[in-house]
Amino acid sequence: MLRINEDITIQDWELSESFMRASGPGGQNVNKVATAVELRFEAARSPSLPPAVKSRLKRLAGRRWTKEGALIIQCDETRSQARNRDIAHDRLADLIRRALIAPKRRIATKPTKGSVRRRLHAKKARGEVKALRGSVPDE
Repeated sequence: MLRINEDITIQDWELSESFMRASGPGGQNVNKVATAVELRFEAARSPSLPPAVKSRLKRLAGRRWTKEGALIIQCDETRSQARNRDIAHDRLADLIRRALIAPKRRIATKPTKGSVRRRLHAKKARGEVKALRGSVPDE
């Protein structure tokens, strides 16, 4: 069971882990022990998450979201299988916490009359400077 916050808890049946051999540090141990973890969370079928959170989670997950609606997180940072499991669970919880935050709606604003007037005045002054750059006529 993975606790996200006081309201949301991910059940064990929603998560599945598979282990494989990792690249990177470990010496000869790397060829013998499956320390890398692949954590699979069945997000689309999860009763724990509201639909709005699922859609934000899908957008945040990017390529880690499968066609079946599962979220896959891989970790092979350390030599320890248990530590890699903990890191993967922490990453999943962090991703779900980020998806829980609803984005603020943007309020459309209009420039003030003073700022419009200043902008047009600056454009006119710049145009006059550029107009004076032309070639000088012969007298």
